[in-house]
Amino acid sequence: MTELKGHGADPAASQRAAALPGLRSEERGTSERATREGRASKAARRRAARKLQRLEERESVIPVELYGLRRGTVTLLTVLAFAFAIFTLVPIVWIVINSTKTQANIFETFGFWFARPFSFFHNFSLLFQNVDGYGTYIQWFGNTALYAVIGGVGATALSAFAGYGFARFSFRGSKVLFYFTIAALLVPITALTLPLYLTYAKAHLINSIWGMILPSMISPVGIYLMKVYVEISVPRELIDAARIDGAGEARIFFRVALPLMVPGFMTVLLISVVAVWNNYFLPLLIFNINTKYPLTVGLGLWSERAQNSGNAQLFPMVVIGGLVTIIPLIALFLILQRYWRGGLLFGSIAN
Repeated sequence: MTELKGHGADPAASQRAAALPGLRSEERGTSERATREGRASKAARRRAARKLQRLEERESVIPVELYGLRRGTVTLLTVLAFAFAIFTLVPIVWIVINSTKTQANIFETFGFWFARPFSFFHNFSLLFQNVDGYGTYIQWFGNTALYAVIGGVGATALSAFAGYGFARFSFRGSKVLFYFTIAALLVPITALTLPLYLTYAKAHLINSIWGMILPSMISPVGIYLMKVYVEISVPRELIDAARIDGAGEARIFFRVALPLMVPGFMTVLLISVVAVWNNYFLPLLIFNINTKYPLTVGLGLWSERAQNSGNAQLFPMVVIGGLVTIIPLIALFLILQRYWRGGLLFGSIAN
């Protein structure tokens, strides 16, 4: 009987064993088809998404006719903008290329192409040295950053306060005071040289960093820009609603008005920082100690020294020093530009 049972079980087992590879192959084929179909569907969705994105971009472009300008006028303006871009970028290209040259190559080779030896890293290392005892570039860079940060932030904060006050508060003499503030733009700085120096001498601000910082915190341009921006972007109804809800003036400014003023705030910040960073006349007037010079005065001192001495390192130092000087300003512009785009978008939605 055992043999019969074993003999009877063998056909079923053999049939299952024979059918198993076919089932496995069918499962593999099914899974491969599902994988291919999934990949095809994903590719189709990606193509549809790209097509939809192109359509949205095409719809977002405003036709030239809607600007009210002829195509020839648009072409002319485009050419002028391109020419202005070249005019602006040419000095930057020149200073980047010549920062890699020795002093002899700066004067003897073509200014808009590189030359051997490649001396960029050698020239950069000179910025850490005190050449001829006139001071180090790194120290002047730190002074400039200190003056620009404190003076720029202070000027921006005061401009925001003053601009908001002129725009949203009515008090006796506000217009006259605002006109006096704007009139300060018409006074040339050279006319203030002697009275400014005498005032600083009386106040003991000669060779003091506060003599550089305090005047930098006064920005008539910033006050004007913030006043105009507050009038456009901060509705009176919103402020009145906050007052009805019981909010104080300080809370209204910091919680309601200031978030709407961010694009204008960042614009004034950039203008103020760049103004302090590039200021030459004021530090030249109040500083006679080279350890407190900013970059503008320090590089001017190096340039004068390079023309009157035979030091072969000074001209490459002036060139690469100028390159390093503009890098923080370019970086600051790239960081803050998103706030301007947000402000333009907000203005388009509000309108």
